[in-house]
Amino acid sequence: MSNMKEAVGKRNLYILLILLLLVLIVVVVVTVTAKQQTGNVADSTSASSQSEEETEKWQEGVIQYNNKGYQYNNQLKIYLLMGVDTELTVNESINSKEDPGQSDAMFLLVADPQTMQMSVISINRNTMTRIEAFSESGGSVGYYNMQLCLQYAYGDGANLSCARTVEAVSYLFYNLPINGYLSVNMGAIPKINDAVGGVEVEILEDMEGDGITLTKGERVLLDGQQAYLYLRGRDVDQFDSSTDRLRRQEQYISNYLEKMNQAPAMDAQNGINVYNSISDYIVTNMDAAQVITELMEYDFDSSRMYTVPGETKMGETFEEFSVDNEEFYKIILDVFYKEVVS
Repeated sequence: MSNMKEAVGKRNLYILLILLLLVLIVVVVVTVTAKQQTGNVADSTSASSQSEEETEKWQEGVIQYNNKGYQYNNQLKIYLLMGVDTELTVNESINSKEDPGQSDAMFLLVADPQTMQMSVISINRNTMTRIEAFSESGGSVGYYNMQLCLQYAYGDGANLSCARTVEAVSYLFYNLPINGYLSVNMGAIPKINDAVGGVEVEILEDMEGDGITLTKGERVLLDGQQAYLYLRGRDVDQFDSSTDRLRRQEQYISNYLEKMNQAPAMDAQNGINVYNSISDYIVTNMDAAQVITELMEYDFDSSRMYTVPGETKMGETFEEFSVDNEEFYKIILDVFYKEVVS
């Protein structure tokens, strides 16, 4: 996120909480439903090209690269953060007969207790990788090379969906151990926006939807519903329209950060209150309040924000993101490894 110039650094729980949740859900995507995509399983490539036998366990041994040795940092704490493209609360999603949604925003949050630094790695929703498909009765029907976001759809819209996505992301990262997960349904966006009294932006493109009109060039203090449209909307008929939306999201995050930097300090209870107000949209297997409190002691700045590198191309029906393995290798070493000094 190139526009995020200011370090997040050590801040109070309120700011850290809001930023983490904001990062989770601003990258939501308007696409066809998971059912439409999963209905094309038979057309997908059978099994990922990276077999179980070929998958290297990154947490073991010493890696040689450019005549240097690197060893996995087993002190790291790694969490998968997900934003899910459903407006429903978790209970509504579980009880609904609709598809559970897709994990349209995925980030690995990596905390290093030795350096007291955090790193964040964003993962493109359309990353082509090994996905385990399941029948309506719940039985596995095998592995397919598909968009990563679809793995969440083969679940219950809650812990099962999250656990299966964790497995898929771990596989993508060469069986990287992931300590916990937290997902947020995008219906929480208005509450996160309104928690800071709205965010002012200069509208980057004309947008309409749900009775809302946003005009390019105007400066608008976005309310919750306007923020929802601004961060979520895109023309699905335009190829790679998510790029324009990403610019809006980067702008929004930058302005959100600036507003939070100017806000008076708030105590931890304020952060917990905001978390509780959107708890109906959250699924986690962690004590989230405890984890966030621990992360308070860590530093984070934009230099530690990474994106899984690669290229988006049009597949037979849907967009596909292919990972640049050489550049991805460098990120793996930088974030998860320590140079071995002989």
